[in-house]
Amino acid sequence: MLVADDRVNITDGIASAPTALAGLLEVRGLGILHLAHADAATLALAVELTGMPDRLPEPLVHAATGLPLVFIDPAVPSATARVSHALSCAVGQTRMHAGAFKPGAAR
Repeated sequence: MLVADDRVNITDGIASAPTALAGLLEVRGLGILHLAHADAATLALAVELTGMPDRLPEPLVHAATGLPLVFIDPAVPSATARVSHALSCAVGQTRMHAGAFKPGAAR
């Protein structure tokens, strides 16, 4: 569910969109869409879009938020699936054997 695009307000671990931008999503090559959206969401994961990440990364924490941090290459077709899997691990729905989250730990 969309919370915000481009600009995000973050207060006490809660993300929300500026009022004037709520529900708006820019889709390159298509335009600005008005979509159903959530007013706010609790943050659980930080994702940095970068080139090819390490194959088996060590667990990292985002310095400013204290959230688990993962690096995802946005150019690969599986980028959105990787973010989905990372979020599932971050909230404890999926256990990890080795890698970016503590093995076997539910957060």
